[in-house]
Amino acid sequence: MSESTPEQITQVVVSIFRTHGRLIEWGDRFAAPFGLTSARWQMLGALAFLEQPASAPAIARQMGVTRQGANKQLTLLEKQGLVRKGANPAHKRSPLFAMTEDGQRTYRAIQAAWQAHAQALCSDIPAADLEATLRTLQTVDTLHQAPEEDADEASVASATVRRSLSRACARHEKV
Repeated sequence: MSESTPEQITQVVVSIFRTHGRLIEWGDRFAAPFGLTSARWQMLGALAFLEQPASAPAIARQMGVTRQGANKQLTLLEKQGLVRKGANPAHKRSPLFAMTEDGQRTYRAIQAAWQAHAQALCSDIPAADLEATLRTLQTVDTLHQAPEEDADEASVASATVRRSLSRACARHEKV
């Protein structure tokens, strides 16, 4: 098996970015009849996948989004009556979110529509291609996880700034 090239990796990453944008636009149109956006559909999906109430940071980690982004969408879903906020015995300032009955109904409806769409795509994409794509995407994801994946974002950002400043100071001292 030959080693991949930086150009191939770049083409894959650019394709991921382009596809992500298209899927978000498509998802917004698809989710609109259900009163959702792609982002809110994603939050309901995370709650359905986790099968238990979860905090915004846990949902964010599950879906690969920021804690702030997850919190914003969860707040909007709460205003729509699709999720409810509950106490979190493990963390007073980080409530647990759960789908309401309306949220579960909405999620089941959009998932049924999604399953019909996904079924229609099956004849266009061979299973072996999907399996290879999934393996590749999982590898790209794994190779790009931050070492501080479980640390809070502020401390990660702070550590990054400190490292950058240290490098800049070291370069300046050499001059």
